[in-house]
Amino acid sequence: MHITHRTFILAGHTIHRVTFDPTTFADADLLWLPHHTELSNAGRKRKAEHLAGRIAAAHALNDRTIPDIGPSGEPLWPEGVSGSITHSGTQAMAAVTREQRALIGIDCETILSENEAREIKDGIIDVQEEPVLLSTGSPFALALTLTFSAKESLFKALFPQVQSYMGFDSARVTVLDAKTLTLALTRSIAGYGEGTAFILHWQRLGDQVITLLSRSPADGPSRW
Repeated sequence: MHITHRTFILAGHTIHRVTFDPTTFADADLLWLPHHTELSNAGRKRKAEHLAGRIAAAHALNDRTIPDIGPSGEPLWPEGVSGSITHSGTQAMAAVTREQRALIGIDCETILSENEAREIKDGIIDVQEEPVLLSTGSPFALALTLTFSAKESLFKALFPQVQSYMGFDSARVTVLDAKTLTLALTRSIAGYGEGTAFILHWQRLGDQVITLLSRSPADGPSRW
């Protein structure tokens, strides 16, 4: 599969970005993955995305270690490392930190159209969040896409501790500005109490947005 690897910095982290051409993917490309047999029944699109994500992760780990697949499809990172992978369209990204129990989650999303944002907003935000998004001065579709992405990043970061699905109503956006977004838990999750706040950084790349949550185990809890 033809790929291009680049890096950029977000919130002090090096993000590894792999752009790939899915039309050049061949099943033989998966043989590079130690766990390739686990993807034998996946569709072509899923296989190409998974491969690109693992290539990004290998670059992020620097030693070419390839994260395996966990029981819920999550990446299994080496001892002493926390990381996250995302893919959207024809690109995949990975970010890691050399702390075993750090919270880290990355997500990339294509910005919604205004019509689509209005149609699906009730599944992503509640009545308390909508005024926050409208007060930013940003197009509503951009603000909603950022909120969707940020919640995905939060869920990815918490999953190693939660080990279960979290709905979009598990966290609420309380602040959104030009560089960051703050989410507050609406219930206690994995030892984090209701109201615990998480600050995520975001960046726009063309018609997509990237959100990143990175929190050291040494950071104390904060509340909104």
